[in-house]
Amino acid sequence: MSRRTISVVIPSFNEERSVQEMVDRLSAVFRNELPQYDYEIIFVDDFSTDGTRAEIRRLASQDARIKAVFNARNFGFHRNVFSALTYGSGDATFMLFGDMQDPPENLPAFVRAWEAGRQVVIGQRRSSDEGFVMTGLRHLYYAVIRSFSDTAQIPRFTGYGLYDREFVRVLEGIDDIQPFFKAVVAEYGLNVEIIQYDQAKSARGKSNFNFLRNYDFAMQGITSSTKLLMRLATFIAAIVAIICLGVALFVLINKLIDWDTYPVGEASTTVGIFFLGAVQLFFIGVLGEYILSINTRVTAKPRVVVGEWVNFGEPDAAPIAAESVQSAPLRPAAPDVPAPGVAVRAKEDDPSENRA
Repeated sequence: MSRRTISVVIPSFNEERSVQEMVDRLSAVFRNELPQYDYEIIFVDDFSTDGTRAEIRRLASQDARIKAVFNARNFGFHRNVFSALTYGSGDATFMLFGDMQDPPENLPAFVRAWEAGRQVVIGQRRSSDEGFVMTGLRHLYYAVIRSFSDTAQIPRFTGYGLYDREFVRVLEGIDDIQPFFKAVVAEYGLNVEIIQYDQAKSARGKSNFNFLRNYDFAMQGITSSTKLLMRLATFIAAIVAIICLGVALFVLINKLIDWDTYPVGEASTTVGIFFLGAVQLFFIGVLGEYILSINTRVTAKPRVVVGEWVNFGEPDAAPIAAESVQSAPLRPAAPDVPAPGVAVRAKEDDPSENRA
């Protein structure tokens, strides 16, 4: 019977100080607790500006099991994380993040649940070093999601977990350019096991997520999970429009009955303001419905553009230019690189030194 393989994917951005420690800790886990498994460690770097790539190249030159995917530019957290999960070739893919907040030592517990038949095994934060305000805002966010979402999201879940190959194939079939991974897991994850853990402090000292990035994260989660808020905005706009139209009619009729009720010009101004406000509010609601419809359509371009593959074998001789993504295959034809439809190679002499 052939040995099974676990792919470890590590989305990274400016993690120079933690790359060596990550490899050491993962290697120790496989050596001491999972010797029956083969493994590969894949760093997926989203255009780091420090020495992360140089450190990854150094380690990859020493061990063929350490691989890397270097994005041609920074494509953002959601796109990088989603694409990262599709790069593994193993029977299961373990994802954790390069800042060392998610302990690699939990992998054996994840594997035991996977061996017992679970298709998706995820880590749920039991505690973290976040402040009181951010923790409160997160609780509020999940309360809103629970109230309005079509599919309830898993609270305090970042993507840290072990995913069976069958679930990864489901991800490969999703063409959304800006997927919200937590909503995808909640909707398509079958037979999910949740393992709680205590989140450590970031190795870089502070999180890459400031308030604005967390706000963007929350808004994408809400718009990806429910149509109800947009419909609610439409209904409220329609109700307010009716009220405004009623006020305009009241002023007009009152003016016609008693011409001296309002000073000269005041009635016409009031009617005009309320009537135009009613029309604007109504059509803003209609516009919201069209935006909602557009939001559900797939954008015909790749999720990320890969600038360099490290230890994935020899790619095709002719690279695929980013400008021709609509008619070209979306990844190099390297035998070990999965996930068609996820990434293309950038036509650059030195992708790590040039911002796309």
